[in-house]
Amino acid sequence: MVKTQIQFPEGLYERLKKLASEQEWSVAETLRRGAELLLATRPLAPNSHRAAWVLEPPANTQLLTDPFANPNWRETANLSSGAAALLHHGETP
Repeated sequence: MVKTQIQFPEGLYERLKKLASEQEWSVAETLRRGAELLLATRPLAPNSHRAAWVLEPPANTQLLTDPFANPNWRETANLSSGAAALLHHGETP
């Protein structure tokens, strides 16, 4: 085993301690399990000590058109809030 020292934001550390307590693990065991899970889901590239970061492919939102193709996309996004009516008519929704 290798001993190391790390720093956590307080809120994250408190949540980590709570999880460890609920599982009846030590904080160290919880961190080891978390590291194992991370490496299992994000394995290192073979024969590489430093894998290049790769952007994941976009989620399939099943949109038929690009919502940002319209230069007024912000207005369209706010149509349901009544903001577009205020811009065009100067009246309250």
